[in-house]
Amino acid sequence: MSFWDHLEEFRWTLIRIIIALLVFSVLGFIIIPFIFDSVILAARSSDFVTYRFFEKAGEYLPFLPDFSADSFNVELLNINMTTQFMTYISTSFSFALLLCIPYILYEVWRFISPALYENETKGVKRAFGLGGIMFLIGCLVGYFVVFPLIFRFLITFELSDAIKNSISLDSYMSNFYTLILIMGIVFELPLVFWLLSNLGLIYRSFFRKFRRHAVVGSIVLAAIITPSGDPFSLIVVTLPIYMLWEISAFVVKKDPIEEDDELPIVLD
Repeated sequence: MSFWDHLEEFRWTLIRIIIALLVFSVLGFIIIPFIFDSVILAARSSDFVTYRFFEKAGEYLPFLPDFSADSFNVELLNINMTTQFMTYISTSFSFALLLCIPYILYEVWRFISPALYENETKGVKRAFGLGGIMFLIGCLVGYFVVFPLIFRFLITFELSDAIKNSISLDSYMSNFYTLILIMGIVFELPLVFWLLSNLGLIYRSFFRKFRRHAVVGSIVLAAIITPSGDPFSLIVVTLPIYMLWEISAFVVKKDPIEEDDELPIVLD
């Protein structure tokens, strides 16, 4: 194919992706009003599944924070005329983008696959599949673990009894999107390390050598993500981040020197 043929194919790839986003956005416009309270705003109520889970766990693990406050119910305020409407639009688009991720990856794969050799095709296909799955897992961890723990801590923290917390809708949504997106990106670390390994820049021995550093780095990153500072939240966020390090160590290539050492020695 000529340069202009590639450009035309790329144009049609973008058109198909945009059409898919528009279709799913329309679906989002229909669905979002029915799931906004029960899904997106669920963390503001003590009935949220994460709070209930840790409340039950606290009966057997007394060192856990108290999640049994049935009166926990945060009222959100809207202080701008357009905030609710713009939130409706942005949430519908975010819903469409999340559902379209598999299709977008498929279209990107379709566009680049003709330029790959046969031995590269399997690896890149695996990378796209792993990247999409890990991103969704990261978003779920952000939704069910990171965001509710941070939100509950910040909303119950009081510098003074004279100050009452009034949370605006745009503040809630901004933190909601940011934390879930951050966790989705963090869970792409295994894919990044896998790509670096294929380029010959990193090997499995690197992960063994710096495992202790990874533990400290995971704790530091968890402390940045969770400003609450309590040991429970820190541990809950640290564990999945460190598990990404171990998963990365599993998917990267072995050191070529180690592979040579494993070869049997044939004596003449």
